[in-house]
Amino acid sequence: MTQLESARHGMLTTQMKKVLEQEPLTGEELLSGLKEGTIVLPWNNLRDLSTPKAIGAGCYTKINANIGTSPACNDIDLEREKLRVSLKYGADTLMDLSSGGNIKEIRSLLLEHSPVPFGTVPIYEVAVRRLREEKDIHDMTEKDILEVIEDNARDGVDFITVHCGVTLAIAERLETGVYKRLMPSVSRGGALLLRWMREHKRENPFYEYYDEILAICKEYDVTLSLGDGLRPGCLKDATDQAQIEELNTLGELHQRALERDVQSMVEGPGHVPLSEVKMNVRLQKKLCGGAPFYVLGPIVTDIAPGYDHITAAIGGALAGAAGADFLCYVTPAEHLCLPSLEDVKEGVIASKIAAHVADLEKGIGDSRKWDEEMAVARKKLDW
Repeated sequence: MTQLESARHGMLTTQMKKVLEQEPLTGEELLSGLKEGTIVLPWNNLRDLSTPKAIGAGCYTKINANIGTSPACNDIDLEREKLRVSLKYGADTLMDLSSGGNIKEIRSLLLEHSPVPFGTVPIYEVAVRRLREEKDIHDMTEKDILEVIEDNARDGVDFITVHCGVTLAIAERLETGVYKRLMPSVSRGGALLLRWMREHKRENPFYEYYDEILAICKEYDVTLSLGDGLRPGCLKDATDQAQIEELNTLGELHQRALERDVQSMVEGPGHVPLSEVKMNVRLQKKLCGGAPFYVLGPIVTDIAPGYDHITAAIGGALAGAAGADFLCYVTPAEHLCLPSLEDVKEGVIASKIAAHVADLEKGIGDSRKWDEEMAVARKKLDW
């Protein structure tokens, strides 16, 4: 029985009871949020997860840290150290975005050392497998995709990002210039799928085979993170037709997931001017039925590569205050290279501050108490 099915039967699972020790929620509020799809509790039923987390309405704002290798930098010991640093400074979840080395081996090792929910982006592994077989990435099949998703689920992954909202109709409008964008897609997964659809003249396989993906997720109780393959990569593209159309599709897919007893959350932008951040959050909540909102930043200016942990913290605090539930950390290396250990530390700390500022504004739990304790310590000169 999945966490969602348990909630529908009014049953508090062991994981839910652990979550209630961390959150300012009653058991009834947690069960209600899970049933309505406004809270998720990512937990693969094959994994012994010591520190489960709840993400969504009424919960403390959570932060995620991305780690992972690339073909140019494949040091598993470094990634394990990034995991340790991420946890030390307060990451609530981790995602492995590896695209180099033995991805399955890397994933298994990182999973073994992660006491918190752990996510992946399966399309990256699909692409790497194709390259290793000396095949064109863009000749991937639905069989390739479903095999990788099931492999991730069997390994114990708690949540996966799937770019199901980049439909053929949207791809054609981008191709013909109906949707005028400076940067069509800055998402690796989104860009791969746009090219696949352009070359094959077929629907996005993640969208076309969504029911099969839901069946895998239900079997292992894997939470879906509905990826924004068309998140704006610059302020000029923010809140445009392509982004809104994808968001509307993700709202429909969120409801379909709930109907199949699968938990899901929705990912969001991206580069957004400060004046549009609150509106983006409210729009997502309206179009997606209050689904937990997982935002990258938002990054509120395009001019600060090397300092995007700061621009993202500004946007993240505002987004969280407006109702975003989950902040993906952004490091100083966001637009430059893979993050170093120091970049990871700076990214987690900046994101953690933004999440706390958001919780102060939302009045979540005893957030204010932390600040009061700091003020008392300062008054006493208690260094």
